[in-house]
Amino acid sequence: MVKKIQFIVVVLFSYMGFAQVGIGTTGPTAALDINGDLRIRTISEEFDVDLAKDSILVISRDGTVKRIPSRIVISSALKTAVKGNFAGGGTVNLNLGVGATYTMLPFNNEDFDFNDEFDTATNTFTAKQDGIYEVSVQINSSSGIAASSNYGVCILKNGLVEAKEDYANVNISVLSINIDVTPTVRKTKTLLQLNAGDTISFQLYSDLSVVDISGNSQDSFFTIVQIR
Repeated sequence: MVKKIQFIVVVLFSYMGFAQVGIGTTGPTAALDINGDLRIRTISEEFDVDLAKDSILVISRDGTVKRIPSRIVISSALKTAVKGNFAGGGTVNLNLGVGATYTMLPFNNEDFDFNDEFDTATNTFTAKQDGIYEVSVQINSSSGIAASSNYGVCILKNGLVEAKEDYANVNISVLSINIDVTPTVRKTKTLLQLNAGDTISFQLYSDLSVVDISGNSQDSFFTIVQIR
């Protein structure tokens, strides 16, 4: 009986070398096509961790076992978390021109960016995966702001304003000293549904021609966190 089983196994694997073999199916589409559960009672443990850095086996949508680079698996499961600000601190001078207008907030430094999605050269975030994101931004002036009817900050998705906080800036002059009546801080936060490739950017809105923003990371910053 044992010899007969050995003969069947030898024939089976010899046949697999020249054709496709199906278990539970009469129409195999791979060298070995199993239609049903696969049970392995014992398996050797691999201690070479460098193998995991290269690739792992996954089951594709059609049930075929394939190899995929492990870095892709990690990045697909890693949710977005970005926090950025202005490099160097100090004062960030923004020239807006004349009249109420928008200008890009040039955030060019990252505290962290888990998925490498924020470009400090373009000051723009580009989503790598679909999801719901919580986005917030805050700015603070480096000194008193001149009186203006509009002064605020905006969150833009694909170039369109999705959230904004802006209101008049009021100050008074006492003994030739300008004192801000309204806060110099502007901040806003929102939830956005993003698809891969969608962008997020931040802008200042004001009718002032020049605005000086504090470059201190505690005063002016943004965060983007994927929540699902």
